[in-house]
Order: sequence, then structure tokens, then C-alpha cells
Amino acid sequence: MMKLISIVLCLLLVFGWVKPVMAESQPYFTQEQIEQGEEWKNQAFAATNKGDFVTAEKYWTKIIDNFPTNPGAWSNRGNSRVSQNKLEAALTDYNKAIELAPNVTDPYLNRGTALEGLGKWEDAIADYNHVLELDPNDAMAYNNRGNAKAGLGKWEDAIADYKKSFDIAPNFAFARANYAIALYEIGQKDEAIHEMRNILRKYPNFADVRAALTAIYWVNGQKGEAESNWVAAYGLDSRYKDMDWVKNVRRWPPSLVAALDKFLKLQ
Repeated sequence: MMKLISIVLCLLLVFGWVKPVMAESQPYFTQEQIEQGEEWKNQAFAATNKGDFVTAEKYWTKIIDNFPTNPGAWSNRGNSRVSQNKLEAALTDYNKAIELAPNVTDPYLNRGTALEGLGKWEDAIADYNHVLELDPNDAMAYNNRGNAKAGLGKWEDAIADYKKSFDIAPNFAFARANYAIALYEIGQKDEAIHEMRNILRKYPNFADVRAALTAIYWVNGQKGEAESNWVAAYGLDSRYKDMDWVKNVRRWPPSLVAALDKFLKLQ
């Protein structure tokens, strides 16, 4: 089964949900109950920040048991389940969040990422399209839709979405990285390298771009540049040494996966 990137950074950005406000939507709860809910919420976010998604899921479940009509709790439990690759269970949570808050974008974004993880690209695109109907300037929806289109091998369409994403949000570095990587896949290698270098000028600790340049420089015969970028990339995120993770979780395109594989085998 296709895994879903649980790398926070990138993809926990996609999973964001406005923190639920217990008091406003549930006025009949006692102050003590509301405070308990807030405590569980804080503990859930603290666990998430530590990468302890099992514990986070337990706290979200407690909130759901006590505040079953809170859509944010359902959506956030879905996030914790996605991060454990429990994708079908996550879909159930997102469906409930959408039932409770049909005009809020986050559950659709989150459900789209789970659908991507299951390889259901068209269904994911449908969710992102709906987000854009609700908010035509949602940069995350464009980036995610680009990812889903890339999953279908529609690289030109993906590039258009990535560009729209960072046109809306110029500091959305991951959309720029996805754009550059997609350019490399369609053969626009010089432009891809140029984009990646620009990203690193602003974000020198961006592991994904460091790893991508490692692969590109290596196949170009620029071994010194490849090695120096690899030292930085591996120091920032050791997962780039795992080709299964790079291919199926991060979901790099085939040409870049092959290039990094050559580097790792000949290093």
C-alpha cells in the first residue's frame, strides 16, 4: 500500500486545523469539562510536536468521546492516524469532520492527503477542487493537487499547480521545491537546479532540496558538490538514505529517485 508522507514539515502543514474552541460551540458543558478538554487538546498537540502520534490519537479520542460534535477533534485524530499510516481509519474521521463542518476547508485537505496515501489520486483531486471552490486562494490546495496530479504522472499539470501555490504564498517553500523537482522530471534540468539553488539561499537547511541537488549533481559528474550537499541533507534528515521512503513516502519522481539511488550505491 502506498504510504503517505508523515514528515511534518511538509506534510503536517497540510494537516493543520484551527484549534477547536470548546466553549463556543458547546455552551452547555461545565467549565470543568471545557478546561479538561482544553488540557487534552494541549497534550495532543504536545505529543504531535514530539512525533508521538499514538499518544496524540489517544488524547483526540478522549476529546471526541466527550465533545463528539467538535469537527476539529475528528480532523486532528485523522491527522494522527495518517501519521501512523492508518489511512482507512483516518478517512472515517475526516468524513465525520466534513459532516460536522461541510464548509470548512481543512477536513477536505486532510482527507485528500489520506486518499493520496491510498493511491486514490482522482478522489484526492476532487477534494482539493472542492477546497478551491470554497477558497480559490488556498495555496495548500494547489500544492496538494499538484502532488496528486504528479501521482498520475501529469507533471505539466502538477507544475502549473505548484506555481499557482507559491504565487499565492511566496514563502511556501515546499511548493517551490515540488515545482523544481517536477521541472527536473520533465527535462528542464537547468531551470530546476536554478530554482533549487534559490530556495537554498533562503532556506539553507531544507533537507529535501539538499538531497535533490545531491542526486542531480552526482549524475552530472559534479561529485564534490554532490557530497557536500549530501552531508547537509543526511545530517538534517537521515530518511533520504532509505530509497523506499524517498520513492513511496516522499514520492519523488522516477528520474530523481534513480539519480539518488545511483549516488547511494556508488557513494
